[in-house]
Amino acid sequence: MRPHELWEGQGAKERAVRTLVTPLSWLYALGWQAYLASYKLGIKRSAEPHKPIVCVGSLLVGGSGKSPLTHHIAELIRRMGRSVVIGCSGYGAPHSANAAIAPDGPLQASVWGDEPAMFRWFLPEVPLVVGRDRVLAAKLVHENFPSAVLLMDDGFQHLPLKKHLTILIDDPNAKNSRCLPAGPNREPKWNRRRADIVLPGELQVARQAMRIVTPDGRSAVPIEYAVLCALGQADRFISALKAKYPNAIPNAPLILLPDHDPLTATDLWHGIPRPLPIVVTAKDWVKLRDRADVGEREFLIALQEVTLEPRDAFLTRIERSINE
Repeated sequence: MRPHELWEGQGAKERAVRTLVTPLSWLYALGWQAYLASYKLGIKRSAEPHKPIVCVGSLLVGGSGKSPLTHHIAELIRRMGRSVVIGCSGYGAPHSANAAIAPDGPLQASVWGDEPAMFRWFLPEVPLVVGRDRVLAAKLVHENFPSAVLLMDDGFQHLPLKKHLTILIDDPNAKNSRCLPAGPNREPKWNRRRADIVLPGELQVARQAMRIVTPDGRSAVPIEYAVLCALGQADRFISALKAKYPNAIPNAPLILLPDHDPLTATDLWHGIPRPLPIVVTAKDWVKLRDRADVGEREFLIALQEVTLEPRDAFLTRIERSINE
């Protein structure tokens, strides 16, 4: 049973398993609150090796839209005349163990992680720091880019590092507000008040029209296609595709894999009729492009961009935070 099937499924099996593991969610929430209290009471202190640090986070596990929003905010900060460094955990990649400044040029997802590789593809001139040790990452940014804004993609739950502006993406329509493992929340939902900005709220995330492009950037309008994706909430991606191209998805199988899957299986697209192009996300394309057999099939890349509205209100808020 996939995690989101457990959290959202309405069948008898899913309901029974959720009920069975709910006591574990209570223990998880209690443990998290104890961890949070250790910082509130001053038993532990957050380090501040760099300033300013802006964090885009979520209460939910995977698929909340942090990366598109981080991309948008990075561009806004640069338009303000400030340099920016994007910080990623590099989940599942060798460089996630500690922290390191990524080299210039395209990044291999298998080495640096799918999200860092994607950010480098979108923003090739923006420096990246990669690794789960967020305090060390901030130290590296301070040593190498002392005047830059460190923009963290995820990390709201990383209390050892002090942030100067926290932006939290929430889902007001979520039916399951339990913590892991019976629900998708990384910490109790009432902790959303820890954030400086909660979305949606006074500010809204506006999704732009999805675009489909070829690997070399040309616009494409698929008539029929298959789908391959490794996302935390693949159903949202499929729904967006259906809304954009309501008559295009045929009866070909949809290949839906766990979030951050490396996409290295030899029979990855086995069963998809050869004439059909395969639509993938940008995060999955940066993994697929390194495969030796990628040229055997036609791939199309779905791009989903977002903006923050009202824009002027956000610019005022972030300018005040990063200039304090």
